[in-house]
Amino acid sequence: MTTFRLLLLAATLAGSIGAAASTAEARRGTAKTTPLTAGEIHALYGQKSWIWKAGAGYFSVRERRFTAWSKENGKPSYGVGRWFITEPGRLCFKADWHARDGSAPATTCFSHRKRGNVIYQKREPDGQWYVFKHGRTRAGDEFAKLRRGNYVSARLGAIQTRIGE
Repeated sequence: MTTFRLLLLAATLAGSIGAAASTAEARRGTAKTTPLTAGEIHALYGQKSWIWKAGAGYFSVRERRFTAWSKENGKPSYGVGRWFITEPGRLCFKADWHARDGSAPATTCFSHRKRGNVIYQKREPDGQWYVFKHGRTRAGDEFAKLRRGNYVSARLGAIQTRIGE
């Protein structure tokens, strides 16, 4: 897989996160919001796995290690790197993504804002705001896809073996 195709895969995977959320509702709601603090971001993601349509990412608090796997378009790949909190409300993960045809680095960032108990999220730099978590979590909230624990390691190891790295 060429470097370009790997970067495209990483962008597609991250871009599909939250696609089903209501952007119209979010646009109305983000008017009087404040960014989440570093502590709030850490509490949201630390020691949790984010389950995606065709993969998952794990945010370990130990050394802020980030690991992920994907089978986007039926092609297995995995990412290993770090997650970090930059400016208020922003979570990023930087990983080297590996596939059968090669590897490439990719950084993905999400901004988070809140109003009351509602949390909004958007992919940086040009994503649309959407409701990440309603005051009372709904089944369709992206937040509901965060699960405590490591749901990545077993599949990651299998994909690493399959790819041969």
